[in-house]
Amino acid sequence: MDTGDAPQPAGRRRGRYTLLAVAGILTVTAAVAIGAAVASQQDDPPSPRASAAAPPANASPVPATRPGELTAGPLMASSPPVRVSIPSLKATATTVALGLQPDGAMQVPDSATDVGWFTKAPMPGALGPAVLAGHVNWKGRKGTFFDLGKLTPGAGITVDRKDGSTATFTVTKVEQYPKDHFPTDEVYGATDHAALRLITCGGEFDNATQHYRDNVIVYARLAHAHSA
Repeated sequence: MDTGDAPQPAGRRRGRYTLLAVAGILTVTAAVAIGAAVASQQDDPPSPRASAAAPPANASPVPATRPGELTAGPLMASSPPVRVSIPSLKATATTVALGLQPDGAMQVPDSATDVGWFTKAPMPGALGPAVLAGHVNWKGRKGTFFDLGKLTPGAGITVDRKDGSTATFTVTKVEQYPKDHFPTDEVYGATDHAALRLITCGGEFDNATQHYRDNVIVYARLAHAHSA
């Protein structure tokens, strides 16, 4: 459905990470096949679907993590995330669970401020890649992940979990990819550590398709596990 908001030039970020583009938090209506997924970004998207940072429909986000193969770093027992904070961006948001719609598309957070946690992936702090997606903006409001592309390696990301524990991650890299070259294996594939992926949209807004052309993906790994 069209929100009536057209993307504004100020919402687009050029430069190395052309800013996450989907439309507000990733209006994450990400096109997920049996689990495809995530993210969104940019200023004033014309519609939730357009602003959703959606990986290709044939991408399978369900990682084949293998317990027992952890070889590096701390590891935490599974517990759902309740809040995510990115101090360097002065961004904090409540997390909401996102599953799949009947058509296989990822559910969409219904606010600019909430960040969605993809429940088909591991929980933050547990073995494997946890996936969080957020809007760049939503219905004219700046999204929590609006400045996600500004993150740099070494930046911290904190995830508060339902059991009272806290997982602190360190950014290892920030990349931008055309949506038709979404790195499915790198984002959702098995890892030997507790990993985190933050996803939103970026790049230029395509008026013909009413979608942003790229995805911005932040890769991070668990640095510290703080018990309740």
